[in-house]
Amino acid sequence: MEPLAAISLATTRGSRPAGWQAQVRIDYAINKVAQTHRGQSEDQVAQAIHDQLRALGVVPNGRQVAQYATAISALPQLPPNNK
Repeated sequence: MEPLAAISLATTRGSRPAGWQAQVRIDYAINKVAQTHRGQSEDQVAQAIHDQLRALGVVPNGRQVAQYATAISALPQLPPNNK
């Protein structure tokens, strides 16, 4: 797993908006689950998203998790990687 950006409490001009680190963590978790759970049932995908977000310290939003789970479960499964 790649390291996450450090939290900075500095208030300087040009700083990023509040919540940007949480969004980066959400994007990371969704991309990871999309690679490993695509084509599976919505319940399995939703549980995987929930687990990944909690592991990254993000409190999951049930409505967003359901939307992501629906989209990821509709994707075709990836062929096995035989490298």
